[in-house]
Amino acid sequence: MSEELKDEVLFEERRSASGPAVGVITLNVPKTLNSLTLNMVELMQAKLKEWRDRSDIACVFIKSAGEKALCAGGDVQALYRSAVEQPGGPCEYAESFFEVEYRVDYALHQFDKPVIVWGHGIVMGGGMGVYAAGSYRVVTEKTRLAMPEVTIGLYPDVGGSYFLNRMPENKGLFLALTGANFNAADALYLKSAEGFIEHQYQEEVLDALADTAWSTGVADNHERVLDLLKGFTDRCAANIPAGNVEAAAAEIDALCQAGDDVAVIEAIANAESDNTWVQKAAAALKAGSPLSARIIIEQLRRTHGASLKEVFKGELALSTQIVRGTEFAEGVRALLIDKDRNPAWKYATAAEIPAEELARMFESPWEESPLADL
Repeated sequence: MSEELKDEVLFEERRSASGPAVGVITLNVPKTLNSLTLNMVELMQAKLKEWRDRSDIACVFIKSAGEKALCAGGDVQALYRSAVEQPGGPCEYAESFFEVEYRVDYALHQFDKPVIVWGHGIVMGGGMGVYAAGSYRVVTEKTRLAMPEVTIGLYPDVGGSYFLNRMPENKGLFLALTGANFNAADALYLKSAEGFIEHQYQEEVLDALADTAWSTGVADNHERVLDLLKGFTDRCAANIPAGNVEAAAAEIDALCQAGDDVAVIEAIANAESDNTWVQKAAAALKAGSPLSARIIIEQLRRTHGASLKEVFKGELALSTQIVRGTEFAEGVRALLIDKDRNPAWKYATAAEIPAEELARMFESPWEESPLADL
């Protein structure tokens, strides 16, 4: 592997005063807003396995290079190339990427040691998968979270079927359908963050972690991290920016209770609201893929109450079916390749989608899932 590829993710071990180290992962491709590639998730998978098994690693801290983004998502242009090179059949790169990416996200969710994720700047798509899997999710004054897959003919994967279903009332459904951005205050309201800390304190937090007297007990170390971060969140509490989701809560709930799936999609897309954040969310759904909108609602319904393992297995099957089709490639073409922002979606409206086609999207492409061993 070339040095350039190795440098896409940086790994560091900061030794503490008591001996054990803080394992630091830095996503290091700021020119692409740290968008994830197959190489990056393979590097992370190997390192997380090593650190999980080592008694001298006390906790893990995930951050990014650059000031703009933790991670803007997966490298969808690479996924697009894979889809158009092998239309209709197995898309080798895309399917390998999804499998390893989901393994990394699952490993982070299951990591017994504390995992602190510094969610500064843009955190979208695949970045949300990494962020949401942290045991201590930190948001900052510039945090901008979203799952905007409806705009490219996909759906909120990377565990979105799990964490969106656990947001209050219909908020996860609304955010999934519209891809609406939400900030630090929103994340706290949605219980999608453990604390707000201003970005200027990132290195101070890392120094404090390195100065911690770590225990041999994992539970004790979780307590140490919680106590340490509380000092910083208390210091920054007065500077949390105003949010949008809580202020729109009643409106969101009303829109999401419009009736059947098509009625909900149409209600949100055609919402006449005085709230500019709701207006923008509605416009995004209206421009997005009608097939994706139907898939999103059905996927959240099917995974309600499902285990994390079942969620990722289901997401891998669904993502594979989607990338083997045409909707995703067309969405990426319109938004990122030709940039004409005029996708020719397969269906003009959500009501036109045949029930049998929607059902087919949820059929497994294999006899046994590649994630059966999770």
